[in-house]
Amino acid sequence: MEKSFVPAVLAGWIQLIVPQPCFDEFFLKFNLLHVPCLKVVISKCLGYAIILGACIVKIPQIVKILRSQSAVGISLLSVTCELLAISASWSYGFAKQFPFSSYGEAMFLGLQTSSIAFLIFYYNGKTTQGLLYLVGYVITMVFLLSPLASLSLLAVLQGLNVGVVAVSKLIQAYQNYSQGSTGQLSAVTVFLLFLGAVARVFTSIQETGDSLVIFTYVVASSCNGLIAAQMAYYWNAQPKSKSKTS
Repeated sequence: MEKSFVPAVLAGWIQLIVPQPCFDEFFLKFNLLHVPCLKVVISKCLGYAIILGACIVKIPQIVKILRSQSAVGISLLSVTCELLAISASWSYGFAKQFPFSSYGEAMFLGLQTSSIAFLIFYYNGKTTQGLLYLVGYVITMVFLLSPLASLSLLAVLQGLNVGVVAVSKLIQAYQNYSQGSTGQLSAVTVFLLFLGAVARVFTSIQETGDSLVIFTYVVASSCNGLIAAQMAYYWNAQPKSKSKTS
């Protein structure tokens, strides 16, 4: 029986990126041009890269709000819709036991997006409402990630994700248009979200094959692309109104 030259202590870690039977194709048969396995490895690498990026993707947005001490130009309704979409993807992927590389960024995006929602409340003088918002979100996620949430319910939420994602981004796009500015939106966050959504289309096809998930990311890519285009168009524009948005 053939044995891999890869030490056993490393084999387990490598298989996070190169799962079986691709591990054997690469490290036993040395078939490094095996196309299906190359697609799997590329998808895994992209998936983990997206998760790594998701750990910090909204930090620039949070820092920008904290530095300016203002959430002007950021729609709370848009952020809430986005949080709902993220949470549905997180709980659906978890319940379906998809590879963590196919949905793991949702956990980190949920933490950061809920923080942005709190800051919107805080800088509009509604700290108590912000704290209640966070408590409500935590309770909701505990339920959705527990056995109490049926797979049929999570499938419905994932199905609604397409509309929620579209509404979330279109609300923000309309606010940008009506202000003639992208306000306190972070360019780094906007463009990274767009690139991440595009990459997720490929990884979802490879790792889940779930049409609901794939279509959701196609819509997310299009809508994030719209916001990114507005970011470029309104690059140096100042808001028409300096009134705070709740």
